[in-house]
Amino acid sequence: MGFFLETLLGGLMAGMLYSLVALGFVLIFKASGVFNFAQGAMVLFGALAMARFAEWLPAWTGIDSRLFANVGAFLIAGAIMFVVAWLIEFLVLRHLVNQEGATLLMATLGITYFLEGVGQTLFGSSIYKIDIGMPKDPVIAFESTFQGGILINKEDLIAALIAAAMVALLSVFFQKTGTGRALRAVADDHQAAQSIGIPLNRIWVIVWCVAGVVALVAGMIWGSKLGVQFSLATVALRALPVVILGGLTSVPGAILGGLIIGVGEKLSEVYIGPLVGGGIEIWFAYVLALAFLLVRPQGLFGEKIIDRV
Repeated sequence: MGFFLETLLGGLMAGMLYSLVALGFVLIFKASGVFNFAQGAMVLFGALAMARFAEWLPAWTGIDSRLFANVGAFLIAGAIMFVVAWLIEFLVLRHLVNQEGATLLMATLGITYFLEGVGQTLFGSSIYKIDIGMPKDPVIAFESTFQGGILINKEDLIAALIAAAMVALLSVFFQKTGTGRALRAVADDHQAAQSIGIPLNRIWVIVWCVAGVVALVAGMIWGSKLGVQFSLATVALRALPVVILGGLTSVPGAILGGLIIGVGEKLSEVYIGPLVGGGIEIWFAYVLALAFLLVRPQGLFGEKIIDRV
């Protein structure tokens, strides 16, 4: 029982990180109808900016403090992500309003390659680290309850708590603030929202900025765990099955979908992997998403896309 709970907990912690990345997809699609294939590149770009400025700030200022370097780098990277989000909306998406979905998808693919190229030019292409002080050593808990206790990776636990706090903060923002209510109104009906004076362009800028901050937090966590490298964009795209499972238009779906896939990956790898030679964790999420596409294309909580048109 202890080993099962250990695996389950590991899956839940991984699932929270998937949910955080998936939220970026959902937020943009709900507000603008754009499936943002560039979300993975935004995660990479934000992580690169934070990693490099955390190196540069102590050298520029002479202040040798990890707290100063990380806080300063996060604020600068956040500002950069705001500018990037505004430029994407102003230079690209504003001119593609009411275009076909395929056109918008190709635009986000172009943004993906542009961000990766600019990121490499500005910040370099080596592997960088983000050291925000998360402990690497595991800890054994519940020794008195289960024989041998439950092994918990403290780094994964803290990362999951950061992701959960970000998700909770976004939920409060959307439910309790005037801007959040305007975002939900735009998500429900663009034309009705515009008819009561809600400016769509401003709302879309806000959504892309929020998605940029979400990408930065996700990049900071993944970068601390794996190092900041260009494969990080691919890691972020592992949230795609989460979006398919939970629904492209559902914030709760992104959260629940991430938890389901995180737990499913861990349990299937541990209990089924030895029977088939392992490697299930690599493709489990995509097979599960494919199964949902065949049975329920809109996902667990998403609405049918045809109803939005």
